[in-house]
Amino acid sequence: MAKQCTHLEQIQEVTPSANGCEECLKTGDTWVHLRLCLSCGHVGCCDSSKNKHATRHFHTTTHPLIASLEPGENWGWCYVDEVVFEFADAEE
Repeated sequence: MAKQCTHLEQIQEVTPSANGCEECLKTGDTWVHLRLCLSCGHVGCCDSSKNKHATRHFHTTTHPLIASLEPGENWGWCYVDEVVFEFADAEE
């Protein structure tokens, strides 16, 4: 049986906190991809980025869910359950 996320009910309607990784923008650093916290809207860089700010945000806040902020991607990640989930297409 495939592992499932047990935190999907915690998804909030959020507004991205920045137009890039919040912390990288403050320090003038760069990122590879962006992730959106589905609890508070924090925008952080992915684990392929050297600073891994999205994961650091999880460790600081315990907010369990992020979504990709990359154009055309409709997936999320649950840090607690360590599972990827997909969002239903908005046009369905």
